[in-house]
Amino acid sequence: MRPLILRHSLSLDGYAAAPAGVRDDFFLEYDEDEEFVAHMATVLGSAGAHAMGARTYRDMAGYWPFQRGPEADAMNAIPKVVFSRSPIDTPWATTTVCSGDLATEVARLKAQDGGPILAHGGVRFAQALVRADLVDEYHLLVSPFAHGSGSPLFTEFTRLQLIDVKSFPKGNLALTYARPDAVSS
Repeated sequence: MRPLILRHSLSLDGYAAAPAGVRDDFFLEYDEDEEFVAHMATVLGSAGAHAMGARTYRDMAGYWPFQRGPEADAMNAIPKVVFSRSPIDTPWATTTVCSGDLATEVARLKAQDGGPILAHGGVRFAQALVRADLVDEYHLLVSPFAHGSGSPLFTEFTRLQLIDVKSFPKGNLALTYARPDAVSS
């Protein structure tokens, strides 16, 4: 069974989305940090499928097909799965739409052959995956700023075990966590 990995950005104070009316500017000086760009290319390229909600899909489909480089290559070549209960246009190549029950659809994807499913948030989609206990591993990207308020990723007590930490020159952190039952001692 392949794992579902949630890749999500957080502010230093733990918010997964900025408060209404505030620019959601994760990854300060992202393009100027070659180590962080290389890390993200590796993470994106390791996926067997990229999963996302409809809003994130629309944003990414309007951006990645027009980009070049290792990150764009990974995002464009690897199959995409968009979760949407409403009809959605899928202009991005290699896209499948899942419109059924989230847990059932994720179980079906996990049972398929291939590399890990890398889920990209929108905060509502990410929260739904967390609440349904569908995430096997968390790749949390923490940026060096605080929002002061906003939408959290976690809305209830969740125990995780830290399995990796990477820091980058511009202050971004890549934290990898797993569910304690998924980590072998």
